[in-house]
Amino acid sequence: MADFDLAPLKTRLAEFALQGQTALLPALHAAQQIYGYLPEPVVVEIAQALKVPLSETYGVIDFYTLFYSQPVGKMVIHVCRDPACAMAGADGVFKMLTQRVDLIQEGNTEQKTVTLERAPCLGLCEHAPAMLVQGTALGNTGSATWEELVSGKNEPPHSLLGGAIHKLTANCGHAKTTTLKEYIAGGGYNALQKALQTNPFDIISEVKASGLVGRGGAGFPTGAKWEGAYLAAGEPKYVVCNADEAEPGTFKDRVMMEDDPHRILEGLIIAAYTIGAKKGYWYIRGEYEFSYRVVQHAVEEARQAGYLGRNILNSGFSFDVELRQGAGAYICGEETALFESIEGKRGFPRIKPPFPTTNGLFGKPTIINNVETLCNIPLILLEGAQVYRQTGTEKSPGPKLFCISGDVVYPGLYEVPFGFPLRRLLYELAGGIRPGHIFQAALLGGAAGAFATEKNLDVRLSFEDLRSAGLPLGSGVITVLDETRDLRDLLLRLGRFFVEESCGKCFPCQIGTQRQYEILQRIGSGQPQPGDMQRLQDVGLTMTDSSLCGLGQTAASAVLSAMQHWPELFS
Repeated sequence: MADFDLAPLKTRLAEFALQGQTALLPALHAAQQIYGYLPEPVVVEIAQALKVPLSETYGVIDFYTLFYSQPVGKMVIHVCRDPACAMAGADGVFKMLTQRVDLIQEGNTEQKTVTLERAPCLGLCEHAPAMLVQGTALGNTGSATWEELVSGKNEPPHSLLGGAIHKLTANCGHAKTTTLKEYIAGGGYNALQKALQTNPFDIISEVKASGLVGRGGAGFPTGAKWEGAYLAAGEPKYVVCNADEAEPGTFKDRVMMEDDPHRILEGLIIAAYTIGAKKGYWYIRGEYEFSYRVVQHAVEEARQAGYLGRNILNSGFSFDVELRQGAGAYICGEETALFESIEGKRGFPRIKPPFPTTNGLFGKPTIINNVETLCNIPLILLEGAQVYRQTGTEKSPGPKLFCISGDVVYPGLYEVPFGFPLRRLLYELAGGIRPGHIFQAALLGGAAGAFATEKNLDVRLSFEDLRSAGLPLGSGVITVLDETRDLRDLLLRLGRFFVEESCGKCFPCQIGTQRQYEILQRIGSGQPQPGDMQRLQDVGLTMTDSSLCGLGQTAASAVLSAMQHWPELFS
């Protein structure tokens, strides 16, 4: 066994040891920053310090794709292969990089210089084709040279932000992060001051009256969730911000965190006050290193200014938040899998019931809301539910963020009122289909979504209208495809995504995603077998009806939708 200097690690472990297993992911991240990967002596030291069985520690390392138990190159490059990046030429970029890496490492057999990997969606879909170079996000890389990509001088790309309204995104789109001073100057934290002088149950009543439902995809009523945790017996209580967006095509949470982190934080603090939580966690996906640093700075700003910590604004209420960085697992966007990850375990979803409002993080009453949901809270408290409901429709009140990528002139993040027509969003705001081409379809809801065709362009973007049209709202993902796009290739990419991201806990998803991918491979290569279309349908419906969590339940959604619209693709 090679000798490793464990002194730097032991210094870092001293701050984690008292937390036990819940500090396992932070400790592994810290160790990998020091050594570049996680060699056996380092893993043993971490396991002993945190009192976690070595087998379980290795189980966690193997579960998350951003942890490496074997040596990697001095430079690690991830190239996105999601549909939006593939349409923008990601395969060509990967081929160019592969040739260059092979040339660099020719004859250098002792040590890797570069590790090149394909990656699932990096949350940079409006900057396709995108990649990460040593954790730094790079966009629009199709024409970039090798020297430009690896120079280390690249700035994180800034997103195009548009829309018909700017309530949630009032501080976004300025190619910079809104500071605490700027946020306060615009009325920031006034909602928190109002909340601290309000009975918690009255806050819950206002949130319920607003009609706010979760913006992460599930659409559960936020006020009802808060009420459940408020009334639940058991201490301590927790609040969690879910910023682990990894649905292909989704990037709204990234933009909100990088442009206006205090709005999210204010919503989280109000949530904590409302249910009586003194501790919160903000879980950010591992690929969002820049977002993590931005939020880390904002949290420290808020702490120094008295918006976090003991006796916030002399109210008698104390609350603080701990940041957690994921490590590459789509499944951790599912709320109970995210709890498991915070607790230092593999991100396996839990069986429900019991529900998080009574048995959540560490088995205690917990509310978990996604970034966009929390951004709505200050708005509701300042405007009041009645004014808030004047935006949107009766059954889908409020503003909504949509991530537009693919074959439109202006990919980006757009804020519109619920009920805004899909045609206007794509053609007026996003500039329409790229010049010289026509609309073929739009995938709504990401990998777990369904296809809208020409006949759906005039549908209103609301829960009720989309439901009537047989389309999902999801988290607000719209990937646009022109007439040149091969839908078989897109479905094959989505099938591979679900195979790789299935956690394997339940057999319908573990086996179903594999069978689905195998059939899509045959169809994509032009060699379908008799009965493949029926097999796809049977596998898809079985996963939908019997999988443990939302990943398996929606893994066949896009395939089933395509079979309905274009059965000729599968014959």
